[in-house]
Amino acid sequence: MGIIRTDEWLKKDFDHPVKICEKLLPYFKGENSSEIYNQLIKFGMYRPSWRTKQNKELMIKDKAWEQVEKIFSKYKDKWAGPDIPVFLFPLEQKGGLFFRREERNKAGVSFPDKMFLFLSHYDDPKELEALIVHEYHHVCRLKSLNRKMEDYTLLDSIIIEGLAEYAVLKHCGEEYLANWCHIYTEREMSLFWSRFLKEKLGKKKNERIHDELLYGGGRVPLLLGYAAGYNIVNKFYQTESYSTKLTFNIPATRFINKRNLFN
Repeated sequence: MGIIRTDEWLKKDFDHPVKICEKLLPYFKGENSSEIYNQLIKFGMYRPSWRTKQNKELMIKDKAWEQVEKIFSKYKDKWAGPDIPVFLFPLEQKGGLFFRREERNKAGVSFPDKMFLFLSHYDDPKELEALIVHEYHHVCRLKSLNRKMEDYTLLDSIIIEGLAEYAVLKHCGEEYLANWCHIYTEREMSLFWSRFLKEKLGKKKNERIHDELLYGGGRVPLLLGYAAGYNIVNKFYQTESYSTKLTFNIPATRFINKRNLFN
């Protein structure tokens, strides 16, 4: 499949994103175009405005589709990963909770059979590579684990995020890590792990508390699950050695068994 030329869709129907989402109906079984759009908005999909139109123009100027195609092909071959459709759209510039890798210029969301990237202008092409590494690692792990989404636990989600960002560290460098990797000190992580996460790791993805603890907000520290995931995986790799490809199917419990995580 590879990169879908959504630039052609945007040139024609930028001001009507729900109409654009009609083209996504074959990829979202049982959902209508409005439901698809509302789902994607949560992860960074644009709303029509002069700012997001500017993002679209910058994407075209930067040849974003060609750049993504090149990077995607590199990691698909390197990891022997699935050949999925990749959709590019302008980023909604307001920022917010769900823009988890970078709040300023890119975001994404992945499924076992497709990937969405939401972009604006970026000065360093390596930033784009970091986003693709993170999101495509998700695709490869989800595809390898081959479970129903509702069967994933909070621990699964925490480790999925930690592994994806650790892949960024290995393939792109420490300077391209998301801010949430080091947002909390070791002492804070120890306190938060005991207070919020340790007894809730079995909570399923369809339970409200799963997202509350993964994303944070309110009484829960922001992006707590993400920060915990990276810290756990980083500690794991201090004593273990696995290639990126092997991390696609290591059970999540392997990362916490018999380990003093934050003590």
